[in-house]
Amino acid sequence: METFKYGIVLSGGGARGFAHLGVLKALEEKGIKPSIISGVSAGAIVGAFIAAGKSIEETFEIMKAHKFSDLTSFQIPKTGVLSFQKLESLLQSELGKVRIEDLPIPLYVAATDVLNGHVEYFNRGDLSKIVMASASIPVLFSPVKIDESYYVDGGVFNNTPMEPIAHLCDHVIISSISPLQQIQYLGGIMDIAGRTFQLAVNAANEAKKSRADLYIEPMKLREYSLFDTSKADDMFQLGYDYTMSLDFHLEKSLFQKIKNNLAKLFTK
Repeated sequence: METFKYGIVLSGGGARGFAHLGVLKALEEKGIKPSIISGVSAGAIVGAFIAAGKSIEETFEIMKAHKFSDLTSFQIPKTGVLSFQKLESLLQSELGKVRIEDLPIPLYVAATDVLNGHVEYFNRGDLSKIVMASASIPVLFSPVKIDESYYVDGGVFNNTPMEPIAHLCDHVIISSISPLQQIQYLGGIMDIAGRTFQLAVNAANEAKKSRADLYIEPMKLREYSLFDTSKADDMFQLGYDYTMSLDFHLEKSLFQKIKNNLAKLFTK
């Protein structure tokens, strides 16, 4: 079984995904580049571009050029108010009709199977369709049909999907862009949906902090909306500055060495 030096986990968090790019830029300057990526929702979008070989700067410019409204379209409510078909088209226009297994950097994308209630970690299949499914927040967006099932945002059950890559890596680094925001009131339907979703995923994230070799979560991201892309530069800079301020030295732990060796033993 192949092992990788650095596994990067990119959480969901809507427009705050720009912060992931700042985090990745800072890690790159510290000599850390992703050997394998696992992403969900916004993290799956960022992960798709990086795994396909796009630079951090290219990815930022592509994402910045498209507002949230540019990537969605209204539809008569049946299974969701909005459709992410435009996101699928953007991914195909920028990356081509590529399959996940053909990407230069291995990628896992988490999506929730709404028929059986399980999280699926895709490392094969149509990249654009699977990423679209991973980013489709329930109720707001229609589920995406893949094979014989229907999928929505993987963050419903796992917003920091380290599971498919943890045993494959010397080091697991989680970039979390969903710190729970302190609020005094609720706004419209988008705010209510975003808040409900954050509450659902926050508790599960806590358990991951001790399992990752490095857990990066800029708390000031609380100040930014899940759906407002107008502060892209600020969010990128926040992710970059926060990560650059961290003092860390990654060494493979004894636990990680044992885990990797056991994984190799049982996959022979």
